[in-house]
Amino acid sequence: MTPGQGVLAIWNGMEEGHDAEFIRWHVHEHIPERLTVPGFLRARRYAAVDGQPTYFNFYETETPDILFSETYLSRLNDPTEWTRRVVPHFTNFSRTPCQVVASTGHGAAGFVIALRLDCDADLAAPVATALIRSKNLSAVHLLERCGEAVLETAESAMRGKKDETSRAILLAEGPMAEPLKAAVDAILASPECDTPPVTASGLYRLDFIMESSVYEAHLN
Repeated sequence: MTPGQGVLAIWNGMEEGHDAEFIRWHVHEHIPERLTVPGFLRARRYAAVDGQPTYFNFYETETPDILFSETYLSRLNDPTEWTRRVVPHFTNFSRTPCQVVASTGHGAAGFVIALRLDCDADLAAPVATALIRSKNLSAVHLLERCGEAVLETAESAMRGKKDETSRAILLAEGPMAEPLKAAVDAILASPECDTPPVTASGLYRLDFIMESSVYEAHLN
């Protein structure tokens, strides 16, 4: 289960030759910076096994309001020098602030299938319910876009084009890639479930995870 009721779901690729710098920045500055914002609880980065773009970043917050808080917005409008060097090389950027509609299961598994949907979250609820019955999955999260999805900030201006966003997102986690994919494919193809309109999908491997409580303890 997610530890809070808010999620910021971000996808991005990188221009050729900039992946290593992105990962160094993400691990050593960007994620730690975000986790010092009150209400940010945990951050994960995934790398694509099958699908595009290359990276899926998943921030969990106490509530969705945290994603529109004065403290968080001040970070977006005052990017660091390192951020100014990295962000202009982003590609295929998608950003969706979310309310957690449903979250069940446990742990943070090594793989996730991420489905971006062009529908309200309630239309995907039957699929989410069917997914969690599979023993090849460890957790399922159904998210719905909330608030103003596209924010005009100093950081967004560096990306050079308007951010993509999704109306709803369905995440299925599991410890094994192939069984996870097979289970999700089977349920989406089942005549018992009306498949929601999927605009993008991908299988991703967990690359990095950090919790705010652990990071704060390290600082102290």
